[in-house]
Amino acid sequence: MTAKGEMVYAWTTNADLAKKAECGGAVSGLLKYALESKMVDAVLAVKKGIDLYDAVPTLITDPKEIDNTAGSLHCGSLLLAKLVKKYVDGASNMKIAMTVKGCDAMGLYELAKRQQVNLDNVLMIGVNCGGTVSPVAARKMIKEKFQVDPDTVHKEEIDKGQFIIEYEGGHKGISIDELEEEGYGRRTNCRRCKMKIPRQADLACGNWGVIGDKAGKATFVEVCSEKGAALLDAAVKAGAVATEAPNPKGIEMRTKVEGAMLKLGDKWRKKNFEGLGEGRARLEKIMKETSRCIKCYQCIENCPICYCVECSTKKPYLVPPGEVPPSFMFHLIRFAHIADSCVNCGQCEELCAMDIPNSLFMHAQQVALEEMFGFKPGVDMKLPLLALVDEKSERERLSATGSDQIFDIFK
Repeated sequence: MTAKGEMVYAWTTNADLAKKAECGGAVSGLLKYALESKMVDAVLAVKKGIDLYDAVPTLITDPKEIDNTAGSLHCGSLLLAKLVKKYVDGASNMKIAMTVKGCDAMGLYELAKRQQVNLDNVLMIGVNCGGTVSPVAARKMIKEKFQVDPDTVHKEEIDKGQFIIEYEGGHKGISIDELEEEGYGRRTNCRRCKMKIPRQADLACGNWGVIGDKAGKATFVEVCSEKGAALLDAAVKAGAVATEAPNPKGIEMRTKVEGAMLKLGDKWRKKNFEGLGEGRARLEKIMKETSRCIKCYQCIENCPICYCVECSTKKPYLVPPGEVPPSFMFHLIRFAHIADSCVNCGQCEELCAMDIPNSLFMHAQQVALEEMFGFKPGVDMKLPLLALVDEKSERERLSATGSDQIFDIFK
C-alpha cells in the first residue's frame, strides 16, 4: 500500500495513449483508469480546440475521450476551479477527477471553504506548472521573437528554462529569462507564482526529477493524500500504469528546480510590487489604472473567490448604476472582499477588456496581508481572516434586516 509522501516514476501501459501523451502518459492513464473503474463519474479536462492556442474545457464520461486531452497546453490560460462551481454544481452530486495547476487547486480550496465546492467528490491530480502564456501574447511572441508563423506551430513546451516550439520545418527554443526581459513570455501572475508543485492535490505529478533511461518516458509522482494513494495503487494493480522507485538524484534535481522557480517568483514579486509604489503613491496608481474600467464584470464573473449571489458592486447605494467608468468604490469592494484570499490565478487581468493589471493589485494586497497575519490562501482548509457564514441563511438574514455584514468574526 502506497503511503502519503512516497514518490515514484510512473507511466501508462497503454501504448497508444503513451504516443499522444507527454512524460509517459501517467496522468492520462490515471484519469482514464479512474473513469473506467467508476471511481469517478466524470473527468474535467482541457483539450486542444482549433489549434494549440485554443484550450477548451470538457467534461468526459467516456474513457476513450481521455486520449484527446493528453499532453499540455501552456498557451491555454483557463482556471478550472470556477467551472466546477458554475457547471457541475460544485461537485455536490457528482464525483469528478481533474488535472489541476497550482492556482486551480488553490481556487478549489477557497471555494470549498465557502461551501461552493465539495472536495470529497473531487479527485485532484496536480501537475507541476512553470507558468502559462496568454494565447494572444503567445502568437505575438512566436511571430516577432521566434520569427515563425504561429499557425505552423503544432507543439510547444516549457522545459529546462526554455519556451520551445515545434513547427513545420523545425523546432526552436528561447530562454524564458530572455523572453521575459524583452516583454514576452509567461503571464505576469505566473511569474509571481510560488505554487509550482501543488501538494494540496491528491497526487503531484510532472517531469521535474525524471532522469536516466526514464527521462521523457515517465512522470514523477508524489503521493499527497490517502485518496491519491488509493488511486495509484488501484491503477497499478489493474495494470493501467506501471511504476518504479525514482532515481535519488532525480529527487534532488526536482527539489532544486522547484527552489529555482520559487526564487524566480520572489524576483518578480519584488520587481512588480516595488513598481506599484507604497501608500498614497500606490493608491493613486491603482485609481489611475482602474479609471479605464468599463464595468464589464469579467473580473468578478471569473474570479474563483467571487461567489456571492447578490454582488455588493450592484447595489446602487454603494456603486451608482449607469456610470462608466464606475466609481472607485466598485474596485474597493472587490479588494475588501477578495484580497485576503486571492490565489493569483490572473483571470481578472487576463480577461479584462481594458488591460487593467487587476491581478497585480489584488496579489500585492494578498501578500501584504499574508505577511501581517500569516494566512496563506488555497493550501488547506484553514479559514481566511474573516470566516464566512453560510450564504443561503445569511442572504435570508440580509433580506430581513437590511444589514450588509456578511462575516461573523466571533465564530
